[in-house]
Amino acid sequence: MTRRPRISLVLGVIGLFVAIGVAQWSDGDDRDQTVHYTEGGFDYDGVRVDEDTMSTAREVGSHSTDVPMWTNTPGFEKDTFSFCRIRFVSAGWGRRRSRGNWITDFPDSDLNLSFRLQQMTSLKVSPDGRFLRLKNQDLSNYPWIYMVEPGRLFLDDEEVKILRDYLRNGGFLMADDFWGELQWENFYREMKKVLPDRDFVELPMDHPIFHTVFDLQVPKQSLQTPNWATAVNSLNPSSPFFGVTWEGRNGSGSEEMHVRAIVDEKGRIMVIATHNCDNGDGWEREGQNDDFFHAFSEKRAFPLGINIIVYAMTH
Repeated sequence: MTRRPRISLVLGVIGLFVAIGVAQWSDGDDRDQTVHYTEGGFDYDGVRVDEDTMSTAREVGSHSTDVPMWTNTPGFEKDTFSFCRIRFVSAGWGRRRSRGNWITDFPDSDLNLSFRLQQMTSLKVSPDGRFLRLKNQDLSNYPWIYMVEPGRLFLDDEEVKILRDYLRNGGFLMADDFWGELQWENFYREMKKVLPDRDFVELPMDHPIFHTVFDLQVPKQSLQTPNWATAVNSLNPSSPFFGVTWEGRNGSGSEEMHVRAIVDEKGRIMVIATHNCDNGDGWEREGQNDDFFHAFSEKRAFPLGINIIVYAMTH
């Protein structure tokens, strides 16, 4: 992959704080909230996102590194694949606070992966992306949808039916960046509401999804991507976290990467869950640090994400 210009950041102690604080904090049910803020830094509140006036990732200012722009053939701008992010409710677990919600890594991850997909495959990809709620009438226009940090996902009865119909009618959901047993159990429970007659299966590394565009001849654990600061520490022999590619802050069961899927009666994948892996940070933060780019974005997050999308669009 061609490396785009990057913004250099100070690592070390700052990296440790970012590892703790890069994700959002949220309490309770946020279904009525329409104004959100992307991730920020130490003295930066992030970029304002207003659901009432915005609908694409391109409308939201980048908060990580500059994202590329591209065009498609005039007259065929709508005949493209669009990265579609789902805005969902993150419900609290009693009094326990938990990091993360639907807007994590947005919009940089969506636009960077879209650019790499346009750059490295025959797919023509929208330079704008889209974000919406499941109840939006435009949902059926997007055959591939993405949920980030769904460890506290909550679906109401109407959303359950909408998502069930969407998946049964050929749609594909990718769930990414959730860690540990507690978050898995919650996501699993919500998916059981959607597809009570189906269950998750672990995809073996000889499954075609790992070889569709990039031939990923590696152990699955070698595809694990954590947040960028944890990843950079994992590459530093002087760090006490050298070799640690998982995010342990979410409790037990975070160490081993899983790629699980729900398939229909004909074997078509409807849902894929990359559990204990933060592909979104690999896409978002590709310009953050050169070592991170080469070890994680280039070799793990982008190849896996591109494979999943191309597989979904061709099967």
